Amino acid sequence: MKSKAAVKRIIETLKELYPDALCSLQYDKDYELLFAVRLSAQCTDERVNKVTPALYARFPTLESFAQADPAEVGQYIHSCGFYNGKARDIVACAQQLMERHGGKVPGTMEELTALPGVGRKTANLILGDVFGQPAYVCDTHCIRITGRLGLTDGSKDPLKVERQLREVLPPKESSNFCHRMVLFGRDTCTARSPHCEGCPLRQDCDAGKTK
Repeated sequence: MKSKAAVKRIIETLKELYPDALCSLQYDKDYELLFAVRLSAQCTDERVNKVTPALYARFPTLESFAQADPAEVGQYIHSCGFYNGKARDIVACAQQLMERHGGKVPGTMEELTALPGVGRKTANLILGDVFGQPAYVCDTHCIRITGRLGLTDGSKDPLKVERQLREVLPPKESSNFCHRMVLFGRDTCTARSPHCEGCPLRQDCDAGKTK
């Protein structure tokens, strides 16, 4: 287990590197973030951001999504991959938001994960970015880097990683920390070739110390 001092150094260093800690998915409405995260599965955020402007222009309201033909939605999101399943989930999700939640994105883990296509990663992101709640978004970057750092035991199981991070990260830091993991994973601690030489977190990184 990392010492509290080491955890604090990691958090503060990441704050210096990425002071804004913003989600890279672009959205104006709460449900648009929900749909964008669904589109991001097995797809880059960059690609999703290229696709969503035309999608949201064609379907400008939640009501229009709820009434949409999934086949037409699929045409707009084709380049995101797995478009048939994603389109079905988006339309079904819009329908449930209208029918069960008064057209609003709900603010609990239980309600969010009951929506079509919404898992814990998506729900955590919504809870953190939309509702300002403690959130532990365990995507591939977060799972990989926290394992290398030694904040977790190296497990690839998102739920196990989430539980371990809840034990070591202060709740108020959790959401922004996970956003910074994504940015750090793209810039420095990449999947195939992490740039350990000169890495600002190396002194507190279990993997970096061995290189």
